[in-house]
Amino acid sequence: MAEEQTPHVPPTPGGDVFISYASHDKAVAETVCKALEGAGLVCWIAPRDVVPGESFAGAIVHAIDGTQVVVLVLSEHSASSQHVLREVERASSRRHPVIPFRIDLAPMPADLEYFLNTAQWLDASTAGIKHALPRLVASVKIALTQSSSVPRVNPSAPSTARSRPGLRRAFVAAAAICVAAVAYVGADKLWLSNHRAAPKPAAGTSAIAANAKSIAVLPFTDMSEKHDQEYFSDGLSEELINHLAQITDLKVIARTSSFAFKGKNEDMRTIATKLGVANLLEGSVRKAGGKLRITAQLIRASDGVHMWSEIYDRKLDDIFKVQEEISTTVAKALNAALNASSASGTQPASKKTTNLEAYNLVLEGNYYYWRGNKGDDSKAIEYFRQAINLDPHYAAPWAMMARALAWQGSLGELTAAESELKGREAVERALAIDPNCADAYLARGQIFRFTVGDWTAAIAKFERAAALDPQGRVGQDAQDNILLLKGELSGRFSEYIDWARQRLVQDPLNTDTLFALGTSLQAAGLLRESAATFRRILELNPSMAGAPSQYGLTLMLMGKEAEALGEADKESDETLRLQALACIYWAMARRAESDSALAALERGFADRNAYLIAAARAFRGEIDTALEWLERAHQQRKGSLEPLKADILFRKLHGNRRFDAMLRKAKLME
Repeated sequence: MAEEQTPHVPPTPGGDVFISYASHDKAVAETVCKALEGAGLVCWIAPRDVVPGESFAGAIVHAIDGTQVVVLVLSEHSASSQHVLREVERASSRRHPVIPFRIDLAPMPADLEYFLNTAQWLDASTAGIKHALPRLVASVKIALTQSSSVPRVNPSAPSTARSRPGLRRAFVAAAAICVAAVAYVGADKLWLSNHRAAPKPAAGTSAIAANAKSIAVLPFTDMSEKHDQEYFSDGLSEELINHLAQITDLKVIARTSSFAFKGKNEDMRTIATKLGVANLLEGSVRKAGGKLRITAQLIRASDGVHMWSEIYDRKLDDIFKVQEEISTTVAKALNAALNASSASGTQPASKKTTNLEAYNLVLEGNYYYWRGNKGDDSKAIEYFRQAINLDPHYAAPWAMMARALAWQGSLGELTAAESELKGREAVERALAIDPNCADAYLARGQIFRFTVGDWTAAIAKFERAAALDPQGRVGQDAQDNILLLKGELSGRFSEYIDWARQRLVQDPLNTDTLFALGTSLQAAGLLRESAATFRRILELNPSMAGAPSQYGLTLMLMGKEAEALGEADKESDETLRLQALACIYWAMARRAESDSALAALERGFADRNAYLIAAARAFRGEIDTALEWLERAHQQRKGSLEPLKADILFRKLHGNRRFDAMLRKAKLME
């Protein structure tokens, strides 16, 4: 009787070893696979482990992404195979160890040698395959041990980074000012867990089927040997997004949502579903010696098919031109590949410097500005200053310095006077060089809004920025500022709510926009939808400053005090937590605990957060004391009173003659 054999069960992508080989070497590859599996390792090899009906290319991509070590059967045939080259390049982009198992002495082409120059080679060409297999098994086990000992870290985890489109910082300038406020990728490294459920649509929006003419540009991977070119790969990705956004009939996901997958390990289909697109662009950047290599691939997410790909090799001393050149080329190529009607809407790239070092310094400054961790504004400003020293006639560093100074002023890192003076000077220098610099107008609007408290001037500057860059990131941020500011000044938020819901179609994971939407819904009295929006934010980023306290205040207004208390107590920002607790305890008739929270708020933060104290006092019905704290807030920073008219924590002051006088003083009432 023949021995019954257990049928092979294809491994789930994410096993120990992926075996890469050319079809001519199939017999050797199967021998290697048998030896490794005989040693207890889980291998993935094509075509054996491709599930019937699954896209062949997609299966290979998912298997490489999920594996830990790649064994390459290296021969004359694999050295000349473009398929093998792509597999090795993708493995390198994921930083998986690649172990070449060389079975002949054929010369290596430069492309393949480029990715294997740091690998440990095992030579079976002279000793023979049988004798070399034990060494291969041992090498794989060592590589697996080293790989498993290094945790996978997300360098841009939500708890430490922010997207900075200009909205949440307006509110958590509201953390320093008034968050209680408006009582209202081939080769990439970018993906979450495959087991995480797809997100629900944002509150106020509905699921939308992916349009064929829709794309997300995933952050390009820095594959340089020292991994010190992330600022350049991020800059390239953003430039691509800006160029593609100019194609009128192409839906392009905004930077914030695309970059949400940076450093994560999620499969293409899940990313596309979360972003609501049909296509993804991924790529990599690598520097070696005096050369720069950039790869880009357009992938149809539904089946993993590579619709277009290109490799760009350039000299390193041309780096300041490469970003503009490649972004323009790729935009045109994608336009054709996606069958869009015309690329004629693509605007010319912004003016650049001819100074290579100054250009790189601006990219490094932008990297810290957008990362936005504590102290990053100061780091960004220092890089911008260095760029200006090298090229004083370069508008970009002046404009971006002004934006960083505006945020330092809004967060209290600079006094209002310092932020206004230094920021105005930087804006004027930028506009003297480039009168159409949208970033400079946006920065000036932010200074007028957050520090000076001149709402009319702020709106005028934002409108100019929006007109200069109607389809781009700067223009969209400016429009956000305009509509939100108008809503706060008028107390009517319907226009902003409609705008935010629409923007979330293009930027569905933007927690800043979600935050502004949640507070606007709160101000408009749409408390149930506001609560749902804050829950969505906390699903995306549980540690986002301001979200737990605002969620707690919304629940308090809904009469759910016990639940509100639990949420507010999770707030990471001490000022916002204390203010929310002071209000919620008061609503629960727990005066002693409310007094304790308010006393702690006043002891620790009176010198810079008078608005929050005034709001808590007003909610408790302490009219005279609240008005005194409002006067202190106005002296600290005039822009801090922006949400005063719409802030429902001040409802008990409405109609009070002194309160109306304060509104007029703050230019919030005619």
